Amino acid sequence: MRKRRVGTSDLHVSEISFGTMSIGTDEQQAIKLLHEAQDLGINYFDTADLYDQGRNEEIVGKAFKGRRDNIILASKVGNRMNPDGNGWHWDASKDYIISQIKTSLQRLQTDYLDLYQLHGGTMEDNIDETIDAFETLKKEGLIRYYGISSIRPNVIREYVKRSTIVSVMMQYSLLDRRPEEQTLNLLAENQISVFARGSVAKGMLSDKTTEKVKQKGSDGHLTYTYEELLAISEKLQLLAKNEQTSVTDVAVRYILQHPALASAVMGASSLEQVKQNAALSTERLPDDLYAQLQQITKPLTYANHR
Repeated sequence: MRKRRVGTSDLHVSEISFGTMSIGTDEQQAIKLLHEAQDLGINYFDTADLYDQGRNEEIVGKAFKGRRDNIILASKVGNRMNPDGNGWHWDASKDYIISQIKTSLQRLQTDYLDLYQLHGGTMEDNIDETIDAFETLKKEGLIRYYGISSIRPNVIREYVKRSTIVSVMMQYSLLDRRPEEQTLNLLAENQISVFARGSVAKGMLSDKTTEKVKQKGSDGHLTYTYEELLAISEKLQLLAKNEQTSVTDVAVRYILQHPALASAVMGASSLEQVKQNAALSTERLPDDLYAQLQQITKPLTYANHR
């Protein structure tokens, strides 16, 4: 599988990567999924301390014990579990970030993270303090690089100006083209890479597009109505058929077209899904096909949907 460099770092990640939130808590089955993904060429695995209250990190740690040197491992921090275990609250303080890395490393059975990401971020945070926390962890060798996971342009701009982030994880798909409005070009210009999540929009941009639209889009999606989603589904199926490929393939290749993109972070809960994800093409779309896809959907703006 082809790889792309993450920002100015020395991390080179597979263009299709694995978001581990979907692997479940059946340890044996989850480990099979993770090993299969790695064996098929996926080298970037993204978890978070929040997923299954830390259980996800534990399973990922067990899966890659003895394989650690061959993967790029990322986790996230900022959503702090409440003491009673019921829900969580936002905490981007330096003290919390520095204390939490030790817990995550213990669960993941590793001495360091390749990438540590702030799992959100607001303009009300003490951003300089948050940045200082990550810079401290870099100096201590507990993380190699850091980034943020955010869709907020104002927050992203602050980290671009004030930090040494190498990446931003964000929702980006044919049905959510908000990053095209102002974020993607800004990041590309500053040599900061994007990890895209939600690239198949809950399956509505997958090979089961019509079925998933009926299941997930009955109340609409962002500013799209249910009727608009069905119409888009039909057009995408026809286009994919004409190109002798799949809707999933077209949707993923679309987001990977922008030079800011490092990888499409895909979830999987079965071996079949892992194999399908790993087999996706990442070849550049012809310019005319890319233009057709832009005509099928609409470029949402942050102003009309926040």
